[in-house]
Amino acid sequence: MSKYITDLQVSLDATEESQLRAQGFKKIDVNLNKRAGGNCIYLWFKTGSCGPITRIQFSFRSEMEKGLNDTGYTKINKDLNAGACGDYIYLWFYKGTTEYDVPIVDIEVSTEDEAQKFRFGWDRVACDLNRDAGGKMIYLWVKREKPTYICDITATEGFGGDDDYFQNGFIRVDEDTNRGAGGPYIFIWFRLTTDSQKAVRDLQISISNGEYDRFQSQGYQLVNMDLNKGTGGNQVFLWFKKDPQCSNAIKDFTLIVGRSFIKPFERAGVNVIEKSLNTGNCSNYDMYLCYYG
Repeated sequence: MSKYITDLQVSLDATEESQLRAQGFKKIDVNLNKRAGGNCIYLWFKTGSCGPITRIQFSFRSEMEKGLNDTGYTKINKDLNAGACGDYIYLWFYKGTTEYDVPIVDIEVSTEDEAQKFRFGWDRVACDLNRDAGGKMIYLWVKREKPTYICDITATEGFGGDDDYFQNGFIRVDEDTNRGAGGPYIFIWFRLTTDSQKAVRDLQISISNGEYDRFQSQGYQLVNMDLNKGTGGNQVFLWFKKDPQCSNAIKDFTLIVGRSFIKPFERAGVNVIEKSLNTGNCSNYDMYLCYYG
């Protein structure tokens, strides 16, 4: 019988570590505050044969919490940057039963952007757990019971409709595509399927009118949200294709922050679209969409 991840917790000090150990939790031995100062913070998990966790999200703004609360996500009310100077980051998890929910069977934390993990069936959560705290960039990775593929993609401005998207099986990519650029909060969302025939097969980014017209003429579907909205920069749009004859089914996609990560991801066989989502604005964050499949 499969062993699923059934519960998650966070410790902020040695006393809480002892308590969680006594409750049967297992520790992931990576300090979530590594090189950022502050508390030594660790993620803990339990496994079991029923009640699997199927989705994990992070919040780094209070406005991100309402949709998660309204949809029945469980919040671990411990700041993952406790004692450091970064954003207040909280972990949320959900035990869903929709057709888009696939049980999580393993979980890891990396202190380097270990892109090679994509090759072994791992999916990367986009939020840096040391976000704006300095220190190491830290990411959570999950592995699901069955191979999954991206089947639907959308994007939103602000937080007003988050509950509808969570309720309908979407996962939010927990990084603002306008980070540091002064515009509204823009997030990409996706849904998963175990049916490769329903999968997205190709992704593109347009940063000019000419590219917009070209992708439209080539039959790509538009995600109708400017990922650079309100920043004064180029209009940036995400496009996708589902034609089974295009290429391999896309298993995961995420955002990387900083050009220095492009080459390591490409060496691991990850496709990086080398067009910054912050093209033409004043942000200090070069952000790129990458996908594996």
